[in-house]
Amino acid sequence: LRDRLASKGVKVSVTTIINRAKQLDCYKPHKKRKTHDREVLTASIGALVQHDASLHLWSPYAQEKWALITSIDDFSRKLLFADLVPKETTWAHIQASQALMEAYGVPLRYYVDSLRIFRFVQGRDSIWRKHVLQTDEVEPQWRKMMRLLGVDVSYALSPQAKGTIERPYRWLQDRIVRTCALEHISSLDEVRSVLRDEVDRYNNRQVHSTTKEIPNIRFKRARTEGNTLFRPFSLPSPYTSPKDVFCLRETRLVNGYRRISLFNHTIEVPNVPLREYVDIHL
Repeated sequence: LRDRLASKGVKVSVTTIINRAKQLDCYKPHKKRKTHDREVLTASIGALVQHDASLHLWSPYAQEKWALITSIDDFSRKLLFADLVPKETTWAHIQASQALMEAYGVPLRYYVDSLRIFRFVQGRDSIWRKHVLQTDEVEPQWRKMMRLLGVDVSYALSPQAKGTIERPYRWLQDRIVRTCALEHISSLDEVRSVLRDEVDRYNNRQVHSTTKEIPNIRFKRARTEGNTLFRPFSLPSPYTSPKDVFCLRETRLVNGYRRISLFNHTIEVPNVPLREYVDIHL
């Protein structure tokens, strides 16, 4: 409420708002929350990026749920990426990683859950009764991209481990849903606008409960002091375009007619030796 009043040029303290709410008998105190154990695990920005997604009905007036994809720097707790997408897909996560790396550089490590977009897990992702491939013997598309860029990936192996990840989703859900309800917002683009405002508030004006600092101030100070493990994004050899890095990859065998089959389409590949495998970037 204080932020909404401030956006209209009305400045009022939280104490005044609470007192007025009590007088009107519409004050509901916050529930006491358990002390969390989400300590800062790293000593530099770029050492660990916590990456995840949340499917939620972000507006009571929306007709469908959308996925919020976020990436947060562990040291500064700055939200480096946040966007709503119609559906959580491998391509959406690849685009999120591209946006982050082109803006800030390539981090040392990503921390994700064991969703099949990020990891092949034997027994879950195989339909064979007799399993031939073991866990991590198949690289999902997102993981191939990370390997190409030299980025390490760590996985949360259990719900308990996953719970230690810094999650902005709860407060984002509360604030975004409330704003959308008050302003009767229903479209994805409108909700994205609300999300951008909330990310700006979180990064630039809110003191984080763990670090006791504003995330962007902590991030900028670390970068100024050289306390960073981000490295500049550069194209790995022999590629000449980011499209060859941030893409979906397929491998096909060239037949005797110098053709390949891709998604029920026949494509001619001249000047390629017969019976050779070719890499396709989509």
